[in-house]
Amino acid sequence: MIVAVDESNILQAAAVHAASWRASHRLFCSPEFVAAHTVEHQQDYLREKIQNGSRFYLLVEGVPAGVVSVTGSSIEDLYVIPEMQGRGIGTQLLEFAIGQCEGTPMLWILENNDRAGRLYRRMGFRVTGQAARVDDGLDEIELALV
Repeated sequence: MIVAVDESNILQAAAVHAASWRASHRLFCSPEFVAAHTVEHQQDYLREKIQNGSRFYLLVEGVPAGVVSVTGSSIEDLYVIPEMQGRGIGTQLLEFAIGQCEGTPMLWILENNDRAGRLYRRMGFRVTGQAARVDDGLDEIELALV
C-alpha cells in the first residue's frame, strides 16, 4: 500500500529515508556526514520538502519499506530500506511516482548508483546528457522517461 506522507506517518517515512540514505551513501561519504542523517534530521528534511511543494509517499508492506517524492515532473528521494531491497518495492514506487508526475517524468541519480540505474533504464528512462558535479569525481546525471 502506498500512502501520502503527512504528520501521522512522517516519522515512519523519515526512518525509512534515513536508513536507506545512510546505506546508499556510506561508501563515498564521510562517516560523520552519514551519521548526521538521523531519523530526526530526515524528518526535518521531509517536512521542508513538503512545505516547498513536494509530495512524499510511503510504501508499507507489513512494515514501512520505501519512500519516494514527486515535485512537478521530478521524481526524487526513491529509497527502499536495505533489508527489503530486491523485492520489487522500488519498481512499485517508481511506477506510482511516474503516475504522479505533471509532465515527462525525470530524475537525477548519482552516476555510481548502478542498481538504481538498471531499474530506471528497465522502466524506460534514458540519460538526457545533463549532469551536475556533486563532489570531486562524482556527478549526478539526469534521466527522463522516453
